[in-house]
Amino acid sequence: MEKTDAEWREELTPEEFRVLRQAGTERPYTGEYWDTHTAGVYQCRACGAELFTSNEKFDSHCGWPSFWAPLAEGTVRYIHDRTLGMERVEVRCANCDSHLGHVFEGEGYGTPTDQRYCINSVSLRLVESPAGQ
Repeated sequence: MEKTDAEWREELTPEEFRVLRQAGTERPYTGEYWDTHTAGVYQCRACGAELFTSNEKFDSHCGWPSFWAPLAEGTVRYIHDRTLGMERVEVRCANCDSHLGHVFEGEGYGTPTDQRYCINSVSLRLVESPAGQ
């Protein structure tokens, strides 16, 4: 999926554009989903691709939504990020190449993968599961 910056600006709010298209970061503890426990699927806010589910979401107490794995192999792509003087792995939507956040390993969380996908709320849209599922 390829769009010009002008096309993205028409579709996204200024904050969504800053994070999704310019690899910005929202402030911790301010995003819509950092403390959400609602069952559902998290989609890319830019293109609607399904990226994560509430089944893999966990409380990391870092101020951003955290997941221990993406929904499926190939839904996200990874870029080595050396900005800000740090070695990190950036996570992007595999469908539209929007910035989602970063993934960290070896932090000692009791999750099945020992990974923390630290994702900006503004990069996501939660589609709630129907009641009883």
